This record gives sequence, C-alpha cells and structure tokens, in this order.
Amino acid sequence: MEQKARMAEQFSAEKNGDIDCERVKNSDNQSMLQNESNEHSETGCMKHGIWSHEVLRDRESDSNSNADRNKIMRKASFKLSWWCNGENGDQHKHDIVSFERGNITTAERSSKQISLKWESDPQTVLILTKPNSVSVRILCVQMVRWLRERKKLNVYVEPRVKVELLAESSNFSYVQTWKDDSEISHLHMKVDLVITLGGDGTVLWAASMFKGPVPPIVPFSLDSEHFKDCLDSVLRGPISITLRHRLLCRVVRDAAKNEYETEEPFLVLNEVTIDRGISSYLTNLECYCDNSFVTCVQGDGLILSTTSGSTAYSLAAGGSMVHPQVPGILFTPICPHSLSFRPLILPEHVTVRIMVPFNSRSPAWASFDGKDRKLLAAGDALLCSMAPWPVPTACQVDSTNDFLRSIHDGLHWNLRKTQSFDGPRDRDL
Repeated sequence: MEQKARMAEQFSAEKNGDIDCERVKNSDNQSMLQNESNEHSETGCMKHGIWSHEVLRDRESDSNSNADRNKIMRKASFKLSWWCNGENGDQHKHDIVSFERGNITTAERSSKQISLKWESDPQTVLILTKPNSVSVRILCVQMVRWLRERKKLNVYVEPRVKVELLAESSNFSYVQTWKDDSEISHLHMKVDLVITLGGDGTVLWAASMFKGPVPPIVPFSLDSEHFKDCLDSVLRGPISITLRHRLLCRVVRDAAKNEYETEEPFLVLNEVTIDRGISSYLTNLECYCDNSFVTCVQGDGLILSTTSGSTAYSLAAGGSMVHPQVPGILFTPICPHSLSFRPLILPEHVTVRIMVPFNSRSPAWASFDGKDRKLLAAGDALLCSMAPWPVPTACQVDSTNDFLRSIHDGLHWNLRKTQSFDGPRDRDL
C-alpha cells in the first residue's frame, strides 16, 4: 500500500509540473559522464591494453509498448591487456587483437606473407660459402665479379674466401672482409643483403653470425645456374620473404642468484637439444612453461625447436612439421621411456625452463643448432624464449609454396604409388 501511495504521489507531482531538483541534477551528471565515456572510447588505447566503451540504441520496436522504442542498452566496458612477467621479462607482446564497435576481432598476424621493398638501392653484399666445395668456389668467383662489375656493389666475404679469391686473381683486391669477432658484431650496420652459397648448413652459419638484427638472406643451392636473373630480381625488389623465428637460450647455473644472472646467450634457428651425452643413464629433466610445471622427461633427452627446425631433428624424433611462419616452440621428447609422451607445440610468448634436478643420476648436455655443447649439472637450468630478431630469408615464390615444395622434394612427403583405377568399384546408388 505504501508503495502504491508513493507512486501515486510521484505521478501527481509530475502531472502538476513539480520537478524534483535533485533528479535534474543527477540527470545532468549522468549526461556529463556519458559524454566523457564517449570521448574516452575514441582514444581507447593504453600502454598494456585497450579500453572499449560503447552505448548502443536498441532499434527493435515492440507493438505492445511505445516506450520500448527509446530503450537504451549499455554494453559492459572491458579492458584486455597483455600480461608480461615484469619489466625484465623476455615475453615479447604482439598486438594481434583489435576492437571495433566494442567487439573483439583478431588482427593481422606476423604469419601473413611479407614483402620486402627497397626504399633505397642496396650498396653492400655479404657472401658466405660452403667450405671445401669446388663448385661453390667457381660460383663464388663468378658472382663476386658480376656484383662488382655490373652492379657496382661493395662485396664482403669471409677471410678464408678472400684468400681463395686472391689466389685465383689479384684483381679481387677490392673484396672486403673482417679481422676479428668485434667487427662481425657490427656487420648488420654495414651489410644490406646476405647471399649464401651452399645448403641449409650455410644458412645456419649465416644466422649464427648475427647476434642481433639479421639482414635479408638470399640462399643459393649448389645447382644454381641462373643466379644473375635471381639477383637482378632481388636487388630490384619487391621480394617475398619468410621471417624465421629464433630461440634465445640462456644457461643459469645453480650458484646464480637469480634467473637473469646467466652466461652468454645463444641464438638458435633450428633447435636446442638437451640429451644424456655419453651417460648410460636416462636423462632426468624437469620442465616448466613460465611458472607452470609441464612434465618430467625420462628418456634420451628433449628437443626445443623453432617451426623452421620442425623438419630437422624434431621431425626425426616424431615431432610435427609446422609452417615456418607459424610462431611457436616445439616440445619434442627423444626416445621417452613412456607410452603416452606425445610432442607439444607451445605458444611463442612463453619461456620454457629445463632444469636438471638434484636427484638426477647424471648430468645433461645442451647443444645449440648442433654445436656449442654445454654441460648442465644438477641444479642448473636452461631458459628458452622467442628471440626478438628473426631471420628474414628470400622466397622463390612465397613462404607457403616454398615450404610445401621443400617437404615434397626434400622429404618426399606422402609419396606413394597411386591406387589403380582398374579393379572393383562401388556400385552406383
């Protein structure tokens, strides 16, 4: 009864033109807040996330009530942020989420085909060759002469190659090289393009020379005859490239005070392998993904691979073949002593920590792209995360076409004799 009386009293006040001043004040405040909210939604970007505000008007009409036509619906405001493990964390954020009219949509990712277009003409080229190969040496001589005489480019080679070129002819005195490792660390500021003459091992060697940013790499196989047309196209541009992700690996000793007190880091293009070495005991490894326990590996070892390395050692150990443009870390066991241990593919932003527990019967050994072996004693750990410096390699067609051609030609993927059509068939229904 009291509620009905209040409603009748309110209706009478509105009918007689009596207006509650407090209600008007609240209405004005709500209008100001709504304007501020709309202005805030236009800016919408923050350091670690994006706000989204929007007020939508419901345009659906109700035949039974005219008041529903002016009904206002307010979408809940939200904020998405990319969590990072402190200021010193090595998780690299990628803005792959966009917001339009308050809806979450995925934006363009780094896996989209990338095209390289020169804004200024290349001036300096670095040529890296496979050693102890007569055919590569002949191709190198022809390429250096053509790049210098026809394209007027500065040419860098390894010290070993310069000696070979000078032995061929004294006219190659214009070829430049370096004297020590300190000069190698500054090559990325001088070189516009890297050319490799050899196979995949030569590309690995080229990537290992650059501890930071890597210039575009143009790989040539041993049977490259028409290199002039190819290099003409590359130097003219644009060209399709594949960004091949690398792993940043750091060894943390048991005596270290924290995880940032590490030895010199390693950059790997294919994989880092943790194995038992010459020990006859099973490898015992505790594995963590960020702060979450993953599993304990008991077997011959473990492979942490990039997607570019998915067709190398990881494939031989039973891992999946993954397109090189897919960002991720492959987690592949080597001969695990378990029937249920299947390989994993982890997202690119995580940090994987492999630790040798104190109850392990033997130490472990880590190797980085097949070299630089490191002993991991009890209590030592290996941290692996995605490096911020990918390796850009030129494509013959595009990254997908090159990947499919490589697994067909190099690995004979799914190659089998086609079933004969001459035989029993299902009857037409």
